[in-house]
Amino acid sequence: MGMIGDEDHDSRVLSISEFVAVLCLCIVAGHLLEEHRWLNESIIAILIGWITGAVVLLLSKGKKSHILRFNEEVFFIYILPPIIFNAGFQVKKKEFFRNFFTIMLFGVIGVFISFVIISAGTWWLFPKIGFHGLGIEDYLALGTIFSSTDTICTLQVLHQDETPLLYSLVFGEGVVNDATSVVLFNAIQKIDASHMDSHKALSVLKDFLYLFSTSTILGVAAGLLTAYALRALYFGRHSTDREIALMVLMAYLSYMLAEILQLSGILTVFFCGIVMSHYAWYNVTEKSRITTRHTFATLSFIAETFIFLYVGMDALDLEKWKMTKTNTQTSFGIYSSVMFLTLLGRAAFVFPLSALSNYMSSDAGKSLITIKHQIVIWWAGLMRGAVSIALAFKQFTSSGVAWNPVNATMITSTVVVVLFSTLVFGILTKPLIDHLLPPHAQEHQNNKHEMNNSPRDELNLPLLSRDDSWPTGILKAKHSLTMLLERPAHTIHYYWRKFDDAHMRPVFGGPNPSSLSN
Repeated sequence: MGMIGDEDHDSRVLSISEFVAVLCLCIVAGHLLEEHRWLNESIIAILIGWITGAVVLLLSKGKKSHILRFNEEVFFIYILPPIIFNAGFQVKKKEFFRNFFTIMLFGVIGVFISFVIISAGTWWLFPKIGFHGLGIEDYLALGTIFSSTDTICTLQVLHQDETPLLYSLVFGEGVVNDATSVVLFNAIQKIDASHMDSHKALSVLKDFLYLFSTSTILGVAAGLLTAYALRALYFGRHSTDREIALMVLMAYLSYMLAEILQLSGILTVFFCGIVMSHYAWYNVTEKSRITTRHTFATLSFIAETFIFLYVGMDALDLEKWKMTKTNTQTSFGIYSSVMFLTLLGRAAFVFPLSALSNYMSSDAGKSLITIKHQIVIWWAGLMRGAVSIALAFKQFTSSGVAWNPVNATMITSTVVVVLFSTLVFGILTKPLIDHLLPPHAQEHQNNKHEMNNSPRDELNLPLLSRDDSWPTGILKAKHSLTMLLERPAHTIHYYWRKFDDAHMRPVFGGPNPSSLSN
């Protein structure tokens, strides 16, 4: 028994060592191909995963294509948290909250629209192309799996300084979209979908709102607690290591607490990252500020590369392909149906919600979302990635293994859709953006954006001022109320900033108002 155990241990260590070596190869290849912006890190990792899978397949004489076996629990516990936390920690808060209404429209309402179209579409189309065996809960799960986007390819091509509005919308929607998809997926898991009716649909919505709000509150609370501890105890006077360790561990603890409480760890750790970057980051030493930004970005980068590398290897998993028992015509019908519904579901909310956002912003003096921007936003959300893979494994496998042909078919279909969308749409992203938004047009949009958000547009009138006469105060209050109705997001942001400066920053820390740049 001891020898068998030692052999298993040695085999596991060897597998991990090989996978780490391949990760290093991805990093080197990404560096060498840096100038080819159309060939981004995700595509490189997938291609290297393919090559590695083919080599492993040959060496094992067709028995396996993996160096490591994927476990969905490992993904949700170890791989996903650093990706989402870094997204919240690195987010440009000024742009994010300036466009908060539009981002939430795309990231929340948009997911529900896409979810309905994909779920209903697969339920109607799959039987017609000869694919049977899925239950109502599986079709609902497919709606969330393929509503989750991966905007990394587009963000690597866009320039934040040249197109701040577009970058903010694509980035913000990408993160909120992932969180919403996972929250909706978890809400669906809690219901008995065998007898679906309006009451159960409302129950899903109620569970979603509960998970969304409580997860957000938990993330904000964890971030504020960390900021207060760092400010009150001033760890930096003895050791920068302690303050960095506290930030890392508190972020991870917030995620795990959310999972223990059956909330959304993604949403919790995202808002924890935003709050930490807004308050806690300013309570640590200058060395720790630099270290934390690079540490979180590095962990996120490694985790993302890990996922796409595995997806590339999983495409050559012969066991799943043999188990599917689905003929070629039906398989292509499934792939085509999912891709068509993905395109349709994306278009069904991007263009109408962009029109709604423009209507709401037309009287506010904000930059509008042009039709070219809308096409880029639509395109950016066509690619599927890590979250789609993880949700598919969670729904259709047990410890990474599909136990029946129907589930195996859905896993292989998800892998094909992720590969196709990432490779084909990812490679075409740069030519599309260069055609729609040439450099001179991007510069013009940036200048227009800065003019529309210049200091003269800032609200500087309180609702009432004790220094003014009563009639003057009433006029100011009336003007501010009018501004609130015409420009709700702008006005709420202004008064939040006043409250933040007066009450939050003295307790939890943060930048001086004069030095606030993001």
